[in-house]
Amino acid sequence: MEGEPMKATTNFQLGIGTGGGTLLSVVVQLGMHDMLKTAVLAAIGAAVSFAVTWALQRWARKR
Repeated sequence: MEGEPMKATTNFQLGIGTGGGTLLSVVVQLGMHDMLKTAVLAAIGAAVSFAVTWALQRWARKR
């Protein structure tokens, strides 16, 4: 019974290690330029989404 918590911790650590390694390998392959481009496009998308939602809410209130 005492081995169960250790097994769960080991599986959790294995999952974190595997996920972290996968993420880092993807980051290295993409390169800084691609990550910067993705971040800029995400920011633009979020700003446009916010602006459209705000405008539609104002338009709906006036009706």
